[in-house]
Amino acid sequence: MDTQDTKRVLSSMPIPVKRALRKLGRDIKDARKRRRITMSLLSERASISRTTLTRIEKGSSGVSLGYYASVLFVLGLIHRLADLADVRHDELGLILEEEHLPQRIRHPRSMKDDNV
Repeated sequence: MDTQDTKRVLSSMPIPVKRALRKLGRDIKDARKRRRITMSLLSERASISRTTLTRIEKGSSGVSLGYYASVLFVLGLIHRLADLADVRHDELGLILEEEHLPQRIRHPRSMKDDNV
């Protein structure tokens, strides 16, 4: 993907997505500082460059989710990522699923019923 394509993708990204990524970056930065971990140490432990960590802390959408996950793991926050799209928290999905549940459930006829 060249620079023009990257700019086009970023400019077409919904504003709530941009905000959420910036918040995630700020939260990661705050978590690092609360733990008194330097950028150098965190990037080393997450096996990423300091430049990539800087981009993560700014909420860059161009950074791989895997790198975000590695940083969260090092900070002890990986469990939060695992629950991100958990079905128990998907209220809309659960409502839509309920709407499509069958009105009645029929059991398959047994072999005995076929011989009668």
